[in-house]
This record gives sequence, structure tokens and C-alpha cells, in this order.
Amino acid sequence: MEKYDVIVVGAGAAGLFCAAQAGQRGLKVLVLDNGKKAGRKILMSGGGRCNFTNLYTDAGAYLSDNPHFCKSALARYTQWDFIDLVNRHGITWHEKTLGQLFCDESAQQIVDLLLAECDAGNVKLRLRTEILSTERLDDGEYRLQLNGEDVSTRKLVIASGGLSMPGLGATPFGYKIAAQFGLEVLPTRAALVPFTLHKPLLEPLQTLSGVAVPVTVTARQGQQFKEAMLFTHRGLSGPSMLQISSYWQPGETLEINLLPETDLLEFLERQREAHPNLSLKNSLAKLLPKRLTEVLQTLGIIPELTLKQLNKKQQQQLVEQLIGWQVQPNGTEGYRTAEVTQGGVDTRQLSSRTMEAREVPGLYFIGEVVDVTGWLGGYNFQWAWSSAAACAAAL
Repeated sequence: MEKYDVIVVGAGAAGLFCAAQAGQRGLKVLVLDNGKKAGRKILMSGGGRCNFTNLYTDAGAYLSDNPHFCKSALARYTQWDFIDLVNRHGITWHEKTLGQLFCDESAQQIVDLLLAECDAGNVKLRLRTEILSTERLDDGEYRLQLNGEDVSTRKLVIASGGLSMPGLGATPFGYKIAAQFGLEVLPTRAALVPFTLHKPLLEPLQTLSGVAVPVTVTARQGQQFKEAMLFTHRGLSGPSMLQISSYWQPGETLEINLLPETDLLEFLERQREAHPNLSLKNSLAKLLPKRLTEVLQTLGIIPELTLKQLNKKQQQQLVEQLIGWQVQPNGTEGYRTAEVTQGGVDTRQLSSRTMEAREVPGLYFIGEVVDVTGWLGGYNFQWAWSSAAACAAAL
């Protein structure tokens, strides 16, 4: 039975980065993964260009039942540290919006970076590997039965990710290991995920599939995002909807401001003076896509009136509905299209300095498997790098 100093389960962002750093410190490291290739989720992230970090990373952009947990790791390995590594590998990048950094060429460059760092640490990578059983022996050694051989280690790092995108090999393996060793796993749910809509609203909105508009969306408890919203054949997507999905609870209503950059009352007054006989729908088509104004009229939000026919009460009602459109989603598209999994291993049972389970020496959890979920825009990758670095430094 081959012995390793460290065995890492999961060849994703957190697992590869942790393994590389541990290997470069002279440790004998093995990475195990059930997939055909390393970094599957990295490769499809950011539209194939990998949004690898965010310039504005800070703890306030993360959700957790234990909100202070992420602070230590994020402070010790920052976005600037990873940007420096990207630069050292000669990868060119650009900022898209809101501090989001993408590779100029391809997400494959980030996978290649991680594999090169692993090679520099003589890390052994075993793909298409199933872990049949895991046990901790009386001497503190972990023994893993694989399809083909048994391996052992004193340090076992779980970086197996969450449940999002099962088509890319996501499994509940990490949660099962946590439960096996007595750690609590908080309820999980799909996050950074598009919404589905009830049929009466979905049917008229389906005609807008592919149309995007800038909005401000607000959840019931006040969390707010100002980004694009995309109409789809299933419901609502786009950055604003993905962001707010992490804060939305089933049954709640979202408030959507369709004109976040416009003083609508002032616009209507100016239009009435200049074009009193213009229909409301055509007037608002100067601000919104024409197809959207037609659907909003079908829904009864835009009255079939001219500007001069619009009385003060109707005008106020129109403004309230366009800047505070109340939409109650039917649900979300679930793990199939979710970018991340919310919930996971309860961080109260982990050391924020090392990611080690407090009651189970030698067992570590990093990345998406733990209850730390970032905003859209590179924050979850940064959590992968930061938690991996914190763990590797302690191995």
C-alpha cells in the first residue's frame, strides 16, 4: 500500500492549487478525481475564459452561516497574490466589469497553470478514480480503498466541490465524508442560478427570450444588485438574477426596477409636453426594448393610453410598477445550471486558519464543499485559491 504525506480528493481549482503548494513544500502528494480530465468546471467557467478572481474581493461578498470564517484565509492569500501567479505564467487578462478578471485567451490557461504548479511539486494525479471506502485507523492514518489499489496518508484534504453542474461530475462525496467523521453538513441549495416562472407570467415573457435589460433587483431582506437581466424560455437569468438567487427564498417576491438610470416621472412629463398624442407604449420604447413594452402592455402594466390621456393617479401607478415590478419566481433551474452550491460543511467545525476539522486531526475541507458561497464574478475562484493556500500552509 503506497503512503503519501497528503492525499487531495478533487482535481478542481481548490484541490489542484492546494496540492501544488503542498508538493512544492517537499511533501509527497496524490490528487484523486473521478473525471477524465482535471479542472472540468474551470474549463467552462466565464464563457470558456475563466473569471479567475475579482479585484474587489472582500469578506462582504460571501454568504455563510458563519460569516466571519472566510476572513482569515482571504486576508492571507489575496486576489493580488493570485494575479501575481497568473502574471508569472505569462497569462494575459482583462477586467470585464465590476472587477471581474478573465483570461484574454482561454480557461485552459488556468488549468495549465495549476498542472504546471503541480508538476513543479512532483504531485501525482490519478483521474478516473473511484474511492470505494475511507477509514481512519487507530494510529491516525487514513486508508482509502480505490478501484485498483489502496493508499494511505496522515493528511486527507477534501476538495470535491458541491452539487452544482452534475453533468461535470459533481457528487455529494465531500458531504458524505464529513458526515462519516461526525461533522455537520448544513442544508445545500443551488446558488448563482437562473429563475423559473409560473406559467401565467412565463408564457407572455417567453417571447422575449434572449432580450437583456439593465435592472436593479432587490430581495425581500434588502440585498440589491444592479446588473443585466436576461429573459429566457424558462424565466429570468443574467448577472442580476444569478446574484440575487443566493438571497432569495422560495415563495418570496423580487422587486425589479426596469429603469434604474431614469427619473421616470421627469421623462414622462417631458414626453407629454413634446409628444402629447404619442402612445405610452411607444414613448417607453425609447427607454426599453420595444418587444418588452408590448409584453408589459399585455400584462396590464403599461396602459393603452396616450401621454395626454394619462392622469396623475395612473402615472404614479405606472411609475411604481416599472421601478418596482413585483415578480414571484416559481423556483430556480436547480443544480443542473447553478454555478455554485450554497451550504455544505459547517465551518464552525473547521479551523479558519488551517481548514482542518477541529475534532478530526488530519482531515481538511476546502473550496466549494464548505459553507462559503461567493458572489458571481470571480469570488468563488478566489475562495478556492485562498482556502487552498491556508490549508497547504498547515500540512
